[in-house]
Amino acid sequence: MSIPQPPAIQSFVDYLRYEKRYSAHTVRAYGDDLTNFFDYLFLQYGLADASGVMPFHVRSWLAVMTEAGLKGRTVNRKMSCLKSFFKYGRRIGTVMHDPLIDVRVLKASKRLPSSIGEEQMRVLLHDVEFPKGVAGGLERLVLQVLYEAGVRVSELTGLREADVDMHSHTLKVLGKGAKERIIPLSAALVSEVSRFIAEKVGGMDVPTQGFLFEYPDGRRLQPRKAYDIVRKYLSMVTTAEKKGPHVLRHSFATHLSNHGADLNAIKELLGHSSLAATQVYTHNTISKLREAHRKAHPRG
Repeated sequence: MSIPQPPAIQSFVDYLRYEKRYSAHTVRAYGDDLTNFFDYLFLQYGLADASGVMPFHVRSWLAVMTEAGLKGRTVNRKMSCLKSFFKYGRRIGTVMHDPLIDVRVLKASKRLPSSIGEEQMRVLLHDVEFPKGVAGGLERLVLQVLYEAGVRVSELTGLREADVDMHSHTLKVLGKGAKERIIPLSAALVSEVSRFIAEKVGGMDVPTQGFLFEYPDGRRLQPRKAYDIVRKYLSMVTTAEKKGPHVLRHSFATHLSNHGADLNAIKELLGHSSLAATQVYTHNTISKLREAHRKAHPRG
């Protein structure tokens, strides 16, 4: 049986893709969540019109997801998708009311970001041996840029040689929503980038496409390969379960926070749209303050 879908879904997906400039992954996730929601409404209530959705429909779907064992964070992400969808629907006139206005979201447990200790990062970048040649230089530079600039893996693989300003020691990054931000680089990292580019260009078998991370045969570094590189080298210095590129981004932010960096500055460096997303990185700082208080204060 073919389940009808409200036309507003495609309109909303196009809005996310072309106006909000969300990533393909996010757009797909939103589309899947909406399809699942309206599939449920049609099968359970025979409802195929977004304008007919009422709060009890949403609560029913919420109960089904909860009973299925989905975590609060996952359920709330899906509810956030619905909220955005119906807000868009009211804006374009396809729905007249918000069916989520009286629906309370679940309380999700706070998930702290995984990070690598400063000593582990020192060992990784100074003591670990990398293969000779362009491939080894690329692998080392991947780790350096992820950790020292705090970029996302999608931002990393999209970097072009021209994005590195060798004179001002800055990196131009195109982040989520096609928003540009400028990240300062250390003189040492700029020198590493310059050395890698010279070695890469000198050893290429085909003309460069201008991307920073390219192999001699012209292949551009892909996110999956970047993930494999990071996991390979983090496995040498940590037994932590999570070893993906985002761990280095978390480490960048956590270490800045631990050394007293202003939270707003960290927010800008990470490219977060709101300060709330950045505040999670204060957890280590607070833990250190609590430990110092316990050890030093007479009533600690």
